[in-house]
Amino acid sequence: MTILQSTGLRNGLLGTGSLKTLLAGGFIHVYASALADIPATADAAIDGAKHTKLLTVYGDGISGGLNLGTADGGAIGKAAGETWSGTILVSGNAAFFRFVGSADTGAASTTQPRLQGRVGTSGAELNLSSVALTSGETQAINYISLSLPA
Repeated sequence: MTILQSTGLRNGLLGTGSLKTLLAGGFIHVYASALADIPATADAAIDGAKHTKLLTVYGDGISGGLNLGTADGGAIGKAAGETWSGTILVSGNAAFFRFVGSADTGAASTTQPRLQGRVGTSGAELNLSSVALTSGETQAINYISLSLPA
């Protein structure tokens, strides 16, 4: 699986937006799910019966949105000075994530900017030290690099 882009994100990138602008102030949500139940597209709805939100990652660790920094060499990472982290809501095994814009509700949408990918310990679109997340602990994302093919 590769990182999935929503129709809203692709349309925004093809129009007048930038990835940095489209996702500014957004969040990363990490979900537990059976592999067969991971949404096939980033346009699909989050289903509370199949997808359990384990974590929301904030730019300040508490409530602030995430921001991307300055693009360099065809890639962009997190903004300098932000501490991307959040408190794990419920214990479970992380299966996938969505990096969403600030207005995203998780409903099916072809207009919301979203990135979606797998969570793993290596070789996934979002790598964590462990996919087994424990309620009440803090989970940080210390490094992110989003790039476009040459």
